[in-house]
Amino acid sequence: MSSTCNFLQPVILFLPILLIIISQSIAQARTLTDIKKLQKWPFNNSVSAVLVFGDSTVDSGNNNYISTISKCDFPPYGRDFLNHIPTGRFTNGRLVTDYIVSYMGIKDFVPPYLDPSLSLEELMTGVSFASGSSGFDPLTAQLSGVIPLQKQLEYFKAYKRRLENAIGKEKTKLLISKATFIISAGTNDFVVNYFNTPFRRKTYKVSAYQQFLLQLVQQFVQGLMNEGARVIGVAGVPPFGCLPVVITINSGSALQPRQCVESYSAVGREYNLLLQHLLKTMQIHDTKLFYADIYNPLNDMIQNPAKYGFTEVTKGCCGSGFIEASILCNPKSIVCSNPSQHMFWDSVHPSQVTYYTLFQALRPTIDFVIKQ
Repeated sequence: MSSTCNFLQPVILFLPILLIIISQSIAQARTLTDIKKLQKWPFNNSVSAVLVFGDSTVDSGNNNYISTISKCDFPPYGRDFLNHIPTGRFTNGRLVTDYIVSYMGIKDFVPPYLDPSLSLEELMTGVSFASGSSGFDPLTAQLSGVIPLQKQLEYFKAYKRRLENAIGKEKTKLLISKATFIISAGTNDFVVNYFNTPFRRKTYKVSAYQQFLLQLVQQFVQGLMNEGARVIGVAGVPPFGCLPVVITINSGSALQPRQCVESYSAVGREYNLLLQHLLKTMQIHDTKLFYADIYNPLNDMIQNPAKYGFTEVTKGCCGSGFIEASILCNPKSIVCSNPSQHMFWDSVHPSQVTYYTLFQALRPTIDFVIKQ
């Protein structure tokens, strides 16, 4: 009898702790169920929302609501979007983030945070804070009068307060911890700011500027983690030496064959390697940081266009395709007859079919996130 009591004693001592753990798990599950009821989720994965930060690759219309020339809320932008509406997305249709949120079963599109008509359900299932022409470097956003990443983080904090007022702090905290955060920026920092204005080049060699940007990336990601983010994906930069506008600016003559500027793309590759290393060093036990490779899928489209059904990968569909973007691609612009055969919609931004193909390439990464 005595030996039985001795055996049961540690079990009895551990029982209250076990009951606390079980009760906390049940309470958290109930809270998540309550949130799902509010959102009417049609899916069973653990992702509560998709929250997006960055530049025009993921801006779903925030620039519509600020004073800047970096806009696209007019035709021919949006010609292949639902009801042919120019929403402020810098392409002819959907963005990668729209495909991601639809694939996750959350909703069809990621709306812009600055849209004043957003419902509570729209806010709870995710928004984009991104701003076309922005970057990690505050100077990049300043050049075009758009929303810097630092301000986007402030908007996210305001977003959290709105949710707390609506559904309470506990449910908001859980929703944020179950959300997927996506960051896509950096191209404008190099292409617009560093390579095409003298300001940063006076202070930084390209390798030093890469490190400067990575410090800003680290600060931004840490800022999200401090606010409760637990699943954060950071996209690398594309082969930006292959952007039609970059090819145009750097070509010696209009008669020469249009070719990618390899020196630019090499800088992008180096930056991506450094970014991957940074994210590994920032990994902690309760947070998932993942790198989204967009360079290699896009580069493969450029190198093997026929494989993807493209007949044109060096110029955009809008206008001449050499320089047009934003206000230069407008209702008076001539547009190609079949955008799905063009990798680029304008001289900077991919077409909808490119974004869809990129989404397909990212699906293994997305599946990894869903299963967490």
